[in-house]
Amino acid sequence: MVDVVWKDRKRIIFGLPWTFTKYGLSQDRIFIETGILNLHENEVRLYRIMDVSLERKLWQRLFGLGTITCYSSDKSMGVFQIKNIKAPSEVKELISSYVEEERSRKRVTSKEFIMDDGFGEDDSDSDIDSDDML
Repeated sequence: MVDVVWKDRKRIIFGLPWTFTKYGLSQDRIFIETGILNLHENEVRLYRIMDVSLERKLWQRLFGLGTITCYSSDKSMGVFQIKNIKAPSEVKELISSYVEEERSRKRVTSKEFIMDDGFGEDDSDSDIDSDDML
């Protein structure tokens, strides 16, 4: 059995949990279960999550809800959302801390690439003056 540190259900209007989508977080995975007759379970290893963001629309703020978007390198899930959950800021911080913990434990790093957009300064040591080109 998995040690679940957080769990909730997707909520509808007024913050009521009348849906069949369940979310769970353990120390190394996020679980998403959907359906009533036909169950569909997905899980994402935390070390695969690259970024986490939070969105709170007006109606969500009124009822204390929010949607967390996770950007992962998981082949089956990719970008996924944890929709309309209670205490979203605390859950986002919980996910972020467990992601960092798991990534350092597994010694996983992500490389960010910065591309030249053509508008930066030229750092070359060229002897050709721009006036000589005309």
